[in-house]
Amino acid sequence: MKQKNENAPRPGGAGRKPKADPAVFRYSISFNAIDHARFLALFDQSGMRTKAHFITARIFGEPFKVIKIDKAAVEYYTRLTALYSQYRGIAVNYNQVVKALNTNFSEKKALAFLYKLEKATMELADLNRQIIELTREFETRWLQR
Repeated sequence: MKQKNENAPRPGGAGRKPKADPAVFRYSISFNAIDHARFLALFDQSGMRTKAHFITARIFGEPFKVIKIDKAAVEYYTRLTALYSQYRGIAVNYNQVVKALNTNFSEKKALAFLYKLEKATMELADLNRQIIELTREFETRWLQR
């Protein structure tokens, strides 16, 4: 039997490169309905993409990973990220308002408006502290690490 040279050019120069150690040994198993359901449940919990890799990992005793995605936690952090983006927008607007007050109003009027802005900023800071406290409570109570 002729042995192919891996470095030899393939006809037309196209195609996939041959594997160094191809998997050519195949096995077949059959499940009843209950065992098949158990297999699929374990496969889904593993988070692996292919059943063949899952079976090989089980046979050779590789560690079994279970990936669980808490949709409530993902949604919470998504909304928290959106809220953070709004805070950045508020900071930009805050700087623009202060600059406009100082350039367009007299010192007395600007100070009056700045006083109102300072009160609103303090309320926003209190709200931010509450959000941080609720996030910490959420993490300790609902997220298992």
